[in-house]
Amino acid sequence: MRPLLAALAAPLLALGATLTVAPAASAATDVSTVADALEKSPVYVDPAAAGGLTSTDVDALKKKIKDADKPVMVAVLPADFPKQDLFNDLRTKTGVVGVYGVRLGDAFDARADHQVMSNDAVHNLTTSVRGEPVKRQLDDFVDTAVRTAKGSAPSSWGGGDKAGGGSHAGALIGVGVVVVAGGAGVYALTRRNRRRREEEQRQALDKLRVVVDEDITAFGEELDRLDFHPAEAGADDAMRADYERALDAYEKAKQYMAAAQRPEDVRGVTQALEDGRFSLALLAARREGRPLPERRAPCFFDPRHGPSVEDARWTPAGGAPREVPVCAADATRLRDGVEPMVRTVDTGAGERRPYYDAGPMYGPWAGGYFGGGILPGLLVGTVLGSMMSSPAYAADYGSGYGDFGGDAGYDGGDYSGADFDSSDFGGGFGDGGGGDFGGGSGGGDFGGGGF
Repeated sequence: MRPLLAALAAPLLALGATLTVAPAASAATDVSTVADALEKSPVYVDPAAAGGLTSTDVDALKKKIKDADKPVMVAVLPADFPKQDLFNDLRTKTGVVGVYGVRLGDAFDARADHQVMSNDAVHNLTTSVRGEPVKRQLDDFVDTAVRTAKGSAPSSWGGGDKAGGGSHAGALIGVGVVVVAGGAGVYALTRRNRRRREEEQRQALDKLRVVVDEDITAFGEELDRLDFHPAEAGADDAMRADYERALDAYEKAKQYMAAAQRPEDVRGVTQALEDGRFSLALLAARREGRPLPERRAPCFFDPRHGPSVEDARWTPAGGAPREVPVCAADATRLRDGVEPMVRTVDTGAGERRPYYDAGPMYGPWAGGYFGGGILPGLLVGTVLGSMMSSPAYAADYGSGYGDFGGDAGYDGGDYSGADFDSSDFGGGFGDGGGGDFGGGSGGGDFGGGGF
């Protein structure tokens, strides 16, 4: 064991140094910096906004949250930090299901995923601490939040912080025990498995990127063919709002795809595209003087066909019949006994198959279009449906797809990435929901109310 212990001596000394020496602070420049920090620790304080808080205060907040094992996060940012869509962007980039409290200059607001804390609870908590000095405000917010929040802290935070050198010695002794027990080999195996899984996810995302980019391009072409101008004769505010929502959806889809790091991140992309296509359907109905269409899922066979108009009976090869949402063209094909126009994807070696028979990575893609509630019924008996019902699926591609595997969604502290409904990420002051900084001002701005 002597050679092995000698080889590990330097890393152990480095570990001790890491535990005792704080890294140099650097100012946050964007939401990604804050999100990266909150993925590793429950409290982030920008150096430019640290006035009134000591390092001891910050450590105490971290310890309080970790000891409570609750998914509560706090960020202290300067007043000039970009505030447009701050909460939604922070939640998307951090990806942790939980409670988010942010002090921006002297203003304070909070949001939470509904399964962790209700909108009313967030509203009441935020109102109760607004206007307090920074240390007291954060202490009061965290004290109440950890008592109220459901779920547990994300594993990426590690255990609770312990004061003094005892925790440092404990860490070193723990590492020594692992070495004696052959833990070095376990660590190496775990690291190889993690790298293999990361590589598999990267390859899956690369395949998905081709399909999603096709979807984004197709929607952009629809916008180009629209031939609508907000200032044209006959255009009213409702039409302009529909058009603006469609444009926003297009931009969001591109941004979400550019930021995607895991297969489950594409669910937000296809969800944005589905929102955009429905906005175009509303716009078309208004321009043509037709009744406004009801909100329906997109065509099951190819979401690029647009919102469905009815449910039709369909039986996959070797499967049981079921009702699926279809566009008008595919409804006619089914009635005439003709195969519908199914979206196919490349499965390798030049082979193309329907997306529901192509592989597990298409679960998040379908989930964004069809939501969690109806997806299990649509995919029963297909290759994708069978894969999504396996216990291993959620670990690789995310959960929250209805009743596949008995998992109906995320618990607090889980990682959902960009896969969340902004209408379920709310609270704060006066907005009763949403997901952006508000205080009742709307539009996603940090303003109004107490700001």
